[in-house]
Amino acid sequence: MTTGLFLGKFAPLHAGHQYVIETALETVDDLIVLLYDEPAVVAIPATTRAAWIERLYPTVEVHIAWTGPREVGYTTALKRRHEEFVRERLGGRAVTHFFSSEAYGEHMSEALGAVDVRVDQPRATVPISASAIRADPYRHREYVDPLVYRDLLTSVALVGGPSTGKTTLARRLAAEYGTTWCPEYGRTYWAEHNIDGRLTPAQLVELLEEHRRREYRHAHEANGYFFVDTNAITTYAWCRYYHDDAPDALYSYACETGRRFDHVVLCGDDIPFEREDGRSGPTNRTRLSANTERFSPGTISRSPRFVATSSNASSRFERCWSALRRSSRESSSS
Repeated sequence: MTTGLFLGKFAPLHAGHQYVIETALETVDDLIVLLYDEPAVVAIPATTRAAWIERLYPTVEVHIAWTGPREVGYTTALKRRHEEFVRERLGGRAVTHFFSSEAYGEHMSEALGAVDVRVDQPRATVPISASAIRADPYRHREYVDPLVYRDLLTSVALVGGPSTGKTTLARRLAAEYGTTWCPEYGRTYWAEHNIDGRLTPAQLVELLEEHRRREYRHAHEANGYFFVDTNAITTYAWCRYYHDDAPDALYSYACETGRRFDHVVLCGDDIPFEREDGRSGPTNRTRLSANTERFSPGTISRSPRFVATSSNASSRFERCWSALRRSSRESSSS
């Protein structure tokens, strides 16, 4: 039985890291990844970075090093400090192969009694670094998996009942920020699958899961900001409204809103109703909007920012624009 070890900050995880991981998985029976917290270097939580690896490589054993040494270098004292920390984290577990793309592979593998496996140290196969991506994520997004890249963006979800201006606002915000947005998939799905104007709860889950897949595809072309027209909160409200209940999967997806989005915009129903196929009228809009708003506080409270909009399209845009600019200033000064 062979066991490999690969360590790093993964801030963010990129194609170079993945090349090492995939090389290791082809080489050893088990792979341990030791992920250093390093909050002074990257704002993305260690738990989020660990989740990237766990979702992309389910067989990898990921451990977060919350208290790892912060100072790096090649003095004898610093090397010993890092070696002792890694041995302590392993808890006596034997490692047969140490994988890296760095010079520290030599002393760390020797300390662990492991084979020193250096993977693409000159960065010839994958010419990228995490620092380059942090400096300009959009420019280097080809080296970042869509799952990871989405977490590098400021994501904004627009929720609300039908004909509450979500699409208009998402399109305008994306244009002003020079980025992409994800259109609502529900209308397309409804047109293709509805029976007597309704969708079953199972169909609403299927709809939402495809919408999320589309999110990742659109997000990979976004620059800095990413706007999403409708999310799981709205789908959950629809399901509760039409079926008096909702599958656990829809509730779980709705509760993830605070984790998946930096801002949530709740669009009010105080604008003229526009009739389209699939929309059941202004009375139902009012009820659906109320359902959405009632559910939102429990999920949106876990999101850093919440914006409620009302009145005309221009004032809605100005309120969102101001909230995003204020949040950007606060983030820059923190």
